Amino acid sequence: MFYALAADKIDTGPYRFVHELVDIETLNRRAFAGELELTALSIHAYAHLADTYVLCPCGASMGDGYGPIVVAKRPLTKDETAASVIAVPGTLTSAFLSLSLWLGRPFQHVVVPFDRILDVVEAGQFEGHKVDAGLVIHEGQLTYREQGLDLVVDLGVWWKDRHGLPLPLGANGIRRDLGHEVIRDVTRLLSESINWGLDHRQESLAYAGKWGRNLDAARTDTFVGMYVNDWTRDFGTPGRASVQLFLDEAHDAGLIPRKISPEFVSG
Repeated sequence: MFYALAADKIDTGPYRFVHELVDIETLNRRAFAGELELTALSIHAYAHLADTYVLCPCGASMGDGYGPIVVAKRPLTKDETAASVIAVPGTLTSAFLSLSLWLGRPFQHVVVPFDRILDVVEAGQFEGHKVDAGLVIHEGQLTYREQGLDLVVDLGVWWKDRHGLPLPLGANGIRRDLGHEVIRDVTRLLSESINWGLDHRQESLAYAGKWGRNLDAARTDTFVGMYVNDWTRDFGTPGRASVQLFLDEAHDAGLIPRKISPEFVSG
């Protein structure tokens, strides 16, 4: 998404972009203090941050018939999963919220860095805590079988089977206090960067591959294609509807504090 900005492939005019590469849960937590003017956000976190950030129409990560998965060392039923201790990559992630909706009840969990979850499930423990299953985001969705783990549920499949829509996972939020003109300009530049990356796929993939964990070029291409695609150019009407539905279901289940009508940057 951001290669064109990082590599000065587009003219940003008076704006300078400084990139900070950290995991999504860290970004979610930092957003509560409004530290970053433009940041990736989980849709779950946005439910708590709608007064501070407005969503960019571009930059979505959607699970279109795939998404976060739960894995374990043996097949688990839904009831067994609900009774398990599950390693999660953060309690503000959309993966955590979607798992909570699937289970329909609170569940025991331990927060683990996202890139260690497969190893933790394989070991069966994390820092003295028993671990029965893991909630996997990022590249582990493609590699979990190599560690002898079984799929319990694909939450993106579950969501699409229910609603015929992609599961909304991540977005880009821009701080409201920047004002209309800056918000509009920065959103336009973000859109230009995303379109440049998608239109120059191989060059952008070579850049993204520097941060791939245990992925060869083919799997990097597959994984990037899952979450950077036409949904990333714009949420569109179905994507926006899915965000609203996701937040409505979360509110109805008592999983977010108030009913949210997501607001997107307009021209």
